Amino acid sequence: MASRRDVLKWSAAAGLTPFIHSNAHAETVTLDVLYAFPAFAKFHEPIAAEFMKKQSDIKIQFRAPAQSYDEGHQTMLRQAMTNQLPDVYYSGYHLLAELVRTLEKRKQITEVGPMLDKEDAAWRKANYADSVLALGKVDGRMYGLAFNASLPIIYYNEQLVKAAGGDPNKMPDTWDAMLALAAKIKATGSDVAGIAYNIHDWPDDWLFRSMILQGGGSMLDASEQASGVGGPLGIKVLRYLRRMVTESNMPLIDWDQSRQQFIAGKIGIFADTPARLRQVTDLIGDKFTLRTCIFPIDDKVNGGLPTGGNAAVITAKDAAKQKAAWEFLKFVSGPEAQKIVVEGTGYMPTNILASRPDLLGKFYDANPNFRTVSLEANRAKPWQGYPGNSVRVWRAQRDIINSVMRGMETPEAGLDRIVKESNALMKA
Repeated sequence: MASRRDVLKWSAAAGLTPFIHSNAHAETVTLDVLYAFPAFAKFHEPIAAEFMKKQSDIKIQFRAPAQSYDEGHQTMLRQAMTNQLPDVYYSGYHLLAELVRTLEKRKQITEVGPMLDKEDAAWRKANYADSVLALGKVDGRMYGLAFNASLPIIYYNEQLVKAAGGDPNKMPDTWDAMLALAAKIKATGSDVAGIAYNIHDWPDDWLFRSMILQGGGSMLDASEQASGVGGPLGIKVLRYLRRMVTESNMPLIDWDQSRQQFIAGKIGIFADTPARLRQVTDLIGDKFTLRTCIFPIDDKVNGGLPTGGNAAVITAKDAAKQKAAWEFLKFVSGPEAQKIVVEGTGYMPTNILASRPDLLGKFYDANPNFRTVSLEANRAKPWQGYPGNSVRVWRAQRDIINSVMRGMETPEAGLDRIVKESNALMKA
């Protein structure tokens, strides 16, 4: 019989996750797992099913999904107080630090860095880039393994872009030029909107942060204790957002309804997460030619984009569950699971081996729209939260942005309120 060392050696050489069954008759461990966004059951469920085939002594049981990262975060904070936490949770990157610092004080979260260090070094290097591992770190210590990773991309209707005189093979790479094209698309028909950027209704600050970072700015100042969006860039961004409404007839409706309008051919340009690319592609079918391009960057030197997505963390208290949870984290961040995620959504893979020719290589060749997000990887920056309650800060900002986009207050007045209210909430 092969030794544990042999199995680890062979697994590392093949780039596979080294699962080890220490006891063929081990007692079944059930892991209670919580994730965000109900629609993501389409990849969480099959990944769990594949894992349970390989690990017959571990059962995955999902809680009802949270409606968003922010809602899931609030649930975790409440359940920490009542000791009703799940065993595994997928935390949005922007909320990970706040979650870890809260749970660490109560000894309700497990540091996974030491677990990773015990794995075979060749296997670690083959599977995880240092930049990806950094997404799960808080205060220099690793508490999570990156599961999903995304950067905002542009979806567009090739026929509407052509009708407006644009070149669908060379889309604008600055926001002023993109909005000019959106206005031309609007001019082609009374029932068509040029662009949709659903920041006014987005469940977290990802789209707002994207606009600030692409312009070379930062959400926080140098002290990281106060807002950093005040000044010319903040005003420029809010003016962009207002122009989307006034010049291209952007509908200020629910973000999911807006996506449906794009799918119906009623919106020319649509900024969104690549996580919905598979869904959008399938729903469009042959209605029109769907294309994707990289997110415009105004500041080509300093501009970046926030890395969206989540990291899986372990909040189980029981030692047996912690061990089982680590096996689950390795699998969901492994190449086989990441292939399921990418093909079913459009996310970037968080595992190096997932892009091999026998896994995602041929898929990308046949589906170039799915490759777009990887072209932005050099612009990726951390998606950080705020001091205090990040959820409350964003909701206050969103209300003001909504007001500016509706013309109820000027960009200048709106930015002034964003800075003042954000600072007040960060100090509360």
